Amino acid sequence: MYLVAIAWAYVALMMAAAEALSPQGTVFGALVTLMLYGVLPLRLLMYILGTPGRKRRRRAAESAAEADAGGHAPAGPAQGLAPEREEA
Repeated sequence: MYLVAIAWAYVALMMAAAEALSPQGTVFGALVTLMLYGVLPLRLLMYILGTPGRKRRRRAAESAAEADAGGHAPAGPAQGLAPEREEA
């Protein structure tokens, strides 16, 4: 996944550099080229390719929340209270 993104970013950067260094090109045109051919498609691609990971993390969080909501008392001292100390 990252190899495709790195390669696409390289190609878009080279296109923007060619636009900026061309006699008819401008720096503004290079920035537009970089945004429209590089940044925006890469963000969309990474969002789409990251969907399975997001689903997996959401399911893991939901299953952890269900396990915690079992109605059992928490282990250890009660919610930040120190145990009472007996004096001799």
